[in-house]
Amino acid sequence: MRSSIYELKRVRSISPVAIGTTGTGQTGKIVDRRPAVGGVTYNYRRVVFETDFGTITATNAAYTLVVKEGDVTSTMTSIADADLDGTEAAAVPATGTRTSGTTKNVSFRLGYKGTKRYVQVFKLSSTVTATTPVAASVLLLEPDLAPVA
Repeated sequence: MRSSIYELKRVRSISPVAIGTTGTGQTGKIVDRRPAVGGVTYNYRRVVFETDFGTITATNAAYTLVVKEGDVTSTMTSIADADLDGTEAAAVPATGTRTSGTTKNVSFRLGYKGTKRYVQVFKLSSTVTATTPVAASVLLLEPDLAPVA
């Protein structure tokens, strides 16, 4: 039996940074689910988007997450709700009183069940504050070949 540590590849989509200009936010890099490494092509069957939020002080700050997919990188489209395990709205902190571990200093995950080759954390933005530290990663799981490098 293979250990799960060899069936996971984490790709940094948005490096830790302040969320930026209100409404504009940060755009993540496009991730290939079938990367070639050392002449070997891996096909990852499952994807999980992970969003991380640092200290948030504004109780009225509302955050938005948009994830995209595509067969080619030039035509990425928003992922249909049916292809998500969870919702984009549930993968960001809710407004209201800030509590460490639930609405600040917290991570969220959103699963992807689709079949497109490329995926992206397209937008992570805020309506109020531009200083909240954020990051996003794409977790690639269940490769057809393991272990992965």
